[in-house]
Amino acid sequence: METLGKGSQIREVEEAIARTRQWLLSQQHAEGYWVAELEGDSILQSETILLLAFLDHNDSELIPRLARRLLETQLADGGWAMYPGGGVEISASVKAYFALKLAGHDTDSEPMVRARRAILAHGGADAVNSYTRFFLALLGQIPYSCCPAVPPEIVLLPRWFPVNLYAVSSWSRTIIVPLSIVSALQPVRQLEPERGIRELFLKDPRDWPPLRSPGTRKASEGCPEARGSEAPAADSPSRQARPPAPREPLLGWTRFFRVVDQALKWYQRSPWRPTRRRALRAAEQWMLARFERSDGLGAIFPPIVFSLAALRAMGYPDDGPEVQYCLRQLHDLVLEDADSGSARVQPCKSPVWDTAITVRALAAVEADFDEPTMQRAVEWLLDQQITRPGDWCENVNAEPGGWCFEFHNDFYPDADDTAMVLMALAEAFRVGGAARPANPKTEELLTRAAAAIDRGMNWLVAMQNDDGGWGAFDRNNDRQFLCHVPFADHNAMIDPSTPDLTARVLEALGRLGRRLGDAVVDRAVAYLREAQEPDGAWFGRWGVNYIYGTWQSLVGLTAVGVPREDPAVQAGARWLLAHQQPCGAWGESPDTYEQPQRRGQGPATPSQTAWAVMGLLAAGLSEHPAVARAVQWLVDQQRMNGTWNEPEFTGTGFPCVFYLRYHSYPIYFPLMALGLWKQSQAVAETAKQSAARAVAEPSESGPARPAVEVW
Repeated sequence: METLGKGSQIREVEEAIARTRQWLLSQQHAEGYWVAELEGDSILQSETILLLAFLDHNDSELIPRLARRLLETQLADGGWAMYPGGGVEISASVKAYFALKLAGHDTDSEPMVRARRAILAHGGADAVNSYTRFFLALLGQIPYSCCPAVPPEIVLLPRWFPVNLYAVSSWSRTIIVPLSIVSALQPVRQLEPERGIRELFLKDPRDWPPLRSPGTRKASEGCPEARGSEAPAADSPSRQARPPAPREPLLGWTRFFRVVDQALKWYQRSPWRPTRRRALRAAEQWMLARFERSDGLGAIFPPIVFSLAALRAMGYPDDGPEVQYCLRQLHDLVLEDADSGSARVQPCKSPVWDTAITVRALAAVEADFDEPTMQRAVEWLLDQQITRPGDWCENVNAEPGGWCFEFHNDFYPDADDTAMVLMALAEAFRVGGAARPANPKTEELLTRAAAAIDRGMNWLVAMQNDDGGWGAFDRNNDRQFLCHVPFADHNAMIDPSTPDLTARVLEALGRLGRRLGDAVVDRAVAYLREAQEPDGAWFGRWGVNYIYGTWQSLVGLTAVGVPREDPAVQAGARWLLAHQQPCGAWGESPDTYEQPQRRGQGPATPSQTAWAVMGLLAAGLSEHPAVARAVQWLVDQQRMNGTWNEPEFTGTGFPCVFYLRYHSYPIYFPLMALGLWKQSQAVAETAKQSAARAVAEPSESGPARPAVEVW
């Protein structure tokens, strides 16, 4: 692909910007926010059907629509994957098969025969993870003794105890509490034998292999789930099957927690359980308290599901306010496809995230802040700031001031959204410079924004971990031994520092004027230097994957004053350049979490191409041919309505376990990249003119020093 002349390319970029800008403006809600679909995999549909069956809501009109979506996403070889292009994932496939059977699909039908064959070839129901086992226990397919013990007594443990509720990640916490109620009360909805899935069992459930925790293998070494086995080839259909368990050492955390699990199960069977009633009451109150000002417990799908199971186990009536609240939050996540008649479930909603990035993208293309569109967006973001304490207060002494991801999730603001909103506010008001005409509304928002930025920045700085980085929701949530508990096979028991999130906070600090020499900045930069991979890339925890982490790290480092000729910046930029595809784009598959040797490889996508462009711009390569080619690819791939097509999943929920497709990513990220590239061309042109004048009129100090050439 050949790029056009610079002038022609700039004109094409301007036209592309105008189309996307107009499309985004048309999508803004009246209240001022943007929110696009957040798509997950088949487990959202399957688990909803399984939950409705447990609640005895078998006549729900939602079930056949969700089942139709399951059939739409079934793989050709019969199973279900975690993302487009992925292989069979056994837990998802077992749940999908079970859900389809409960929805009335004949086991002799072609899709069910195909699914059953794939499941049995990948280890059968025997190989599912702990989370799936609980669904099977709820519906009477296996005894609760086959599930890990999750005792409600964890709510009673003091903070100084090594294992306590606030030592695990916030998302695990919101799952553990309702799940502990289920684990203790062990409710079962008995099904007729013909509605069960015994045909998927290779062995009796009591003979199933023990659950394997992921342990503490470094992300750079691949997914913890793959440890102990050689990674299959990238095109192997079984690369997501559970590998053979490695031999466990006689001493170690995994064996220790297995012993603890057996002791807890003995306590569960014992007629003398002096702490159980108090623990159940504490767990119930903890859960109910966090329904307040939240789109469901934790504002995410898994805790909502198990909140409903826990409420049913405790005897709450279906028409009671607590159950109705949870059902309402669950149904609010459902999206229906009028054309196909299918329905799908979102894992949560992303209005704060989408709105903040959209504001930043519009600011990058010089949207006028005095426009009502921008003012409504900024005002909505200001209204979303959380000024009440949350779970984070258990380990941090600071005034509230963060933002969450969803509409309402007051107990769980996060560093990522807070950093993104702070940058959105700063960049929105910076548009137009001091000459921008002021009006009373603008002045009011300026005053509010200044106070919000100050409060948000103080909260964000207080959340810095001792290692210099940032996690998402908590401070110093990094007790690695907790990754060995049997329930930890969802690969997310803790919330430690990550390069991508640390770099985003650094970017926010830089946008707000903090530079090298600031103690907070210096510690974060040191963390990023330590986290850089030998080949120059950075791992991406919350986006796929090394392209995401490398982009954000380059932007974060340079934003606080790390020179572009710094070896870390040069190495990161070289890694991006080395992984550009012949078409000019970038792409990376989620399978790089399992097979890090494939980093930087995958189908070309608009969002990942935009990330790479912005990383290279941050590294000072606005004039590099690779950037021009990538910009041209984005222009050429744009649809006439200003959007881009991207069926791939480029967002990460839990590495190796759950991935996301943000439907807005291939819209506002390319817009932001094109806007920043256009700005860089204006800066480059100004620099050239200044250089030409300097040559024509040399200064007394002699000729200007040439720029350092590092490529």
